[in-house]
Amino acid sequence: MDLGLRGKRALVMGASSGIGRAIAEGLSHEGAVVAICARDEARLAQASREMGARLSIPCDVSKPAASRTLVEKVVETLGGIDVLVTNTGGPPKGGFLELSTPQWEEGFRSLWMSAVEAMRAAILSMRASGWGRIVLVTSVAAKEAMPGLTVSNGLRAGLLGLTKSLSNEVARDGITVNALLPGYTDTERLRELGLPAERMTAQVPAGRLGEASEIADLAVFLASGRAAYVTGQAIACDGGYLRGI
Repeated sequence: MDLGLRGKRALVMGASSGIGRAIAEGLSHEGAVVAICARDEARLAQASREMGARLSIPCDVSKPAASRTLVEKVVETLGGIDVLVTNTGGPPKGGFLELSTPQWEEGFRSLWMSAVEAMRAAILSMRASGWGRIVLVTSVAAKEAMPGLTVSNGLRAGLLGLTKSLSNEVARDGITVNALLPGYTDTERLRELGLPAERMTAQVPAGRLGEASEIADLAVFLASGRAAYVTGQAIACDGGYLRGI
C-alpha cells in the first residue's frame, strides 16, 4: 500500500531512541524526508547516520521556545514541514505530595509547552501548503492513571483535550491532529521506571510488552495520506491494556 509519504517533510522529536526513533525510521522507509531531534547529541548523530535522516538537530525541548525554534529551522532548511510528531521523555516520577514545584514546571515545559510551541510553528507552514499531519505521542496514562506517574497522568490527559480542540480548528486546512497512546512498550524509559516485566505483562491481555516498531506502524499511518479522514482521535496501541471503551 502506498501511504503517500514519499517526499513529505517530517520532523520527529525525541528520535534518538525508543518509540521516536522507530517512528522516524518508519517514515524514512516510506520515502519521507526526515528531520530528527534529541537532547543527546552523540546518540542523535548515530541514529541519524543509521536511518539516513536528512537533518538532525540537538535540542532540549524543555527549554522555553526551543521547540518553536526547532520547527522554524526545519522549515527553513527543508522548505516547509508536512508531518510533525511530538514525542518527549517521561516526566519525573512521584506522588502528588512528593513532587516539587520545579518538577511540575519541568514536566509542563517538556510535555505540554514543547508540543504547543512546535504545533503552532508547524501549522503556519502546513496551512500554506494545504496539507499537514500532527501526531502527538502520549501514553495510555492519558486515559488510565498509572500509580506514581502523577505529572504524566495529569498533563497527558490535558493533551487529549488540546488534540480535539486543535483538530477542529485546522481540519478545513487539510491538517489532521491525532494523539497516539502507547501502552507498556519495551523501551529504555520503561526499564527506567523499574517495574518488573512480569507485573507489566500480567496487566496486558496480549500477554507481552509492545515493540517500538508496532507503535511506529500506527504513527506512520496517521502521518500518511491514507489517514486524511482521521482527526481529533486518541488511539491506543496497548495490547488491550486500557479497560474502557
